[in-house]
Amino acid sequence: MQRKVNPEGLAAAAFLAFLATAGLFYVNIMAAIVDGLVSGLAFTDAQAGQVAAVNTYGAAFGAAVSIFTIARFDWRKTSILCLVILVAIDLLSILSTTPMTMIGVRTLHGLVGGLLIGTGMGVIGRTANPDRSFGMLLFVQFGLGGLGVMFLPRLVPLYGVAPLFLSLALFSLVTLCMMPFLPDYPPRSVAAPIKKAGTVQWTPLVLTISALFLFQAANMGLLAYIFRLGTESGLSRDMTSGALGLATWVALAGPLLVMVLGRRFGRFPLLLAGMLLTLGGNALFHWSQFGEIYLLANCATGITWGLVVPYLFGMTAEFDGTGRTAAAASVISKLGLASGPLVASMMLGGGAGFAELINTALAALVLAMLLMLPPAIMLDRSARRPSELLPQGKVTA
Repeated sequence: MQRKVNPEGLAAAAFLAFLATAGLFYVNIMAAIVDGLVSGLAFTDAQAGQVAAVNTYGAAFGAAVSIFTIARFDWRKTSILCLVILVAIDLLSILSTTPMTMIGVRTLHGLVGGLLIGTGMGVIGRTANPDRSFGMLLFVQFGLGGLGVMFLPRLVPLYGVAPLFLSLALFSLVTLCMMPFLPDYPPRSVAAPIKKAGTVQWTPLVLTISALFLFQAANMGLLAYIFRLGTESGLSRDMTSGALGLATWVALAGPLLVMVLGRRFGRFPLLLAGMLLTLGGNALFHWSQFGEIYLLANCATGITWGLVVPYLFGMTAEFDGTGRTAAAASVISKLGLASGPLVASMMLGGGAGFAELINTALAALVLAMLLMLPPAIMLDRSARRPSELLPQGKVTA
């Protein structure tokens, strides 16, 4: 009989992080992929951005489907099937050399990957400590993503786009090897009966998911072209990839803070500090011709990305007694991740420069901050008055 890991241990959290990352790991090396399509296959900036966008839009649709499938199908069998298909699609991507073919192949990848992501997120929601698992999720993404953006762009001039998609296939294979060791994670029952229908607090929920969408769109729209920004500003490929890799590792501080601090000081102070640092870091990209400033900007925005997103996901769950809004928030998040590169590709394809792209991201982030802070204040006040909280049980199946 196969020995399983402790369902609430760190090993299980790490394995679940791999499971929920495998379908969307390309996002963590998006800058390398976009640059690889441009420099390796001679795609235009707009075409490369469109590939990134459809890949993530497909993931959003797949994640939406997972809301229904996770309640009806065994999550382990679904995950294994998705992982096998993802490996095949990533290998097929190596043979795709035209924009239209690549768009079609990566759209299919997004659909399957989104189903896997939603399944993995649903399983994480069944754990006793999902906050820690979400923190581990970003810890894995940032750590391995740092390796990807540091080394993969240097291989593109030598081997073309093959190393990019082989790395994605390898990630899926490693995750596949972890599957037998994960416990079953059956659905969790509601801890307290919901006494009335309509327990969703819609106003703060809509504010929070709107903030999540804008935050993800603004960050990913710029991140998709962050390698291009560095090289177009005059930095060498080695300098740019090295800065991005180092910054991604420094960004591990963000999810680490979430795991360590939790809600000890409330959400509002941490979100406010995180958003101010995000705005400052993004503004520094205007001076990307200076290597030190480019590195500092990436470090600042990376740390805050890993800090803000887990809190926003946690907030969405607080406004719904059943916990289902957390799954819906995953879909909204991916729509934001897809919309950012799409808007950026349209801007750059229409003749705008990186300065306009940076300013657009800043405007979206300001709006996101204004939307997320009132719900955070509300939750912090409710935490001091437990009787005002919604029932805390979750149903994730």
